[in-house]
Amino acid sequence: MKHPWIFPAVTLLVGSIGGYISGKNTSPAGEQDSTENSTNRSRSSNRLDSSQADNGKRAKRPTGLAEIDRLPGSSNRLQALMDFYSGLSPEQLEEEARKLENLPMNERIMASFVLFGRWAEVDPTSAMAFSSTMGFSGAFVRPTILQSWASVDPANAAKYYATNPREFAMMGMMGGGRGPMASQGGASIIASEWAKQDPTAAMAWANSLTTEKNQAMSSLLGEVAKTDPAKAAEMLKTMAGSDKASAYRRIAEEYGASNFNEAQSWIRTLPAEEQDEALASAIGGLSRNDPKAAAKQVALMTDSDAKDDAISDVVGPLARMDPKAAADFIKQGSEDAQQDSMRELMPSWVAQDPSAALSYASSLSAGDVRDSALQSYVFANNSAAPAELVRSAELITDERDRSRTISMTVGRWMREDETAAKAYVEQTTSIPEDSKQRILEGGGMWGGGRGRGRGGN
Repeated sequence: MKHPWIFPAVTLLVGSIGGYISGKNTSPAGEQDSTENSTNRSRSSNRLDSSQADNGKRAKRPTGLAEIDRLPGSSNRLQALMDFYSGLSPEQLEEEARKLENLPMNERIMASFVLFGRWAEVDPTSAMAFSSTMGFSGAFVRPTILQSWASVDPANAAKYYATNPREFAMMGMMGGGRGPMASQGGASIIASEWAKQDPTAAMAWANSLTTEKNQAMSSLLGEVAKTDPAKAAEMLKTMAGSDKASAYRRIAEEYGASNFNEAQSWIRTLPAEEQDEALASAIGGLSRNDPKAAAKQVALMTDSDAKDDAISDVVGPLARMDPKAAADFIKQGSEDAQQDSMRELMPSWVAQDPSAALSYASSLSAGDVRDSALQSYVFANNSAAPAELVRSAELITDERDRSRTISMTVGRWMREDETAAKAYVEQTTSIPEDSKQRILEGGGMWGGGRGRGRGGN
């Protein structure tokens, strides 16, 4: 069975590792130059390996995935994958890419992010061409290829993106909003990578765009702000007024992380209608280093969507430090904010004191907030027996959430004691009959069954 959902994970991982694999080469290059440079680097690295091997300074380069799979330690395997793929030509990388589908899922993820990251740096056009043969999964690989390409050659990555827009039509469509899981469009990816190398050239390119200009500028300025928020704020002045809203928030977040007092002073110079959201972002940045100080700043805000945003940003870091304080902190938010915050609060609390976490969740008034707390408690608890967890899940009032939570918990129970788990399913009235039938037939909450090939492992 093929698993297209592997590739969002690959997309998140590959770009960050690509530059590490190939070093700090950021000079633009055409397709032919890229291939020639790749060959030269491969020959050079082979000579280096031989020399180092003679001196006893480096182990023999691995010869393939089978050998790498037998190495002890994930970090050793990751390094071995880097060594292995770094010595391959684009043609060899394509051959190795065809083998990934036969790997178990955990091995496939690790190998994929190294392989596509390397391939995109040495011959991005062939990597892009290969992604077109992958069906729906190719849409998830292309952002990875684009980011890794832009990390070494942003100008040509930008040209390809402009010339082949239909290849990237799905990019940025799978979620958005705040936080690290918010998806990026292609222009944002290129702008962010380009800004690391040449902010002035990146700004000139972003200003030339007719579509995605706002997103590109926001990503660019956010990247600059990580090291110099004052410079990013100055660069912001070249943007049109209608394009600035998201850039304000990106800069404010980085400003808040580096110097919250300066961030506040800068925010007061912004248009009045933008200040609340910018302040929420700055508080989110502050929470990276000082969650308690950030929580105090949230308390000074008036009730608003911006305050709810700030609560969502702060609750996670605060919960890791003091879950009880985080539980008190979220009370000032709207019901929606409290419900969303449980996904950040409960895992940290369960890790530190599961009994206290359950006691808190059970003490809440029946409704969406308690449902979210109980569901998050059950999903986060890997130490309690499933028989105990289903009792907590039964307290969830929303039928769909209750059924999903119980079904997933019973799935864990089946692996420990199938007889007891099935007996529970047969007698419970907490989940609908169709869900009970799926579980008893081995389909789980989502249906399905055994897959084809090793990917079903």
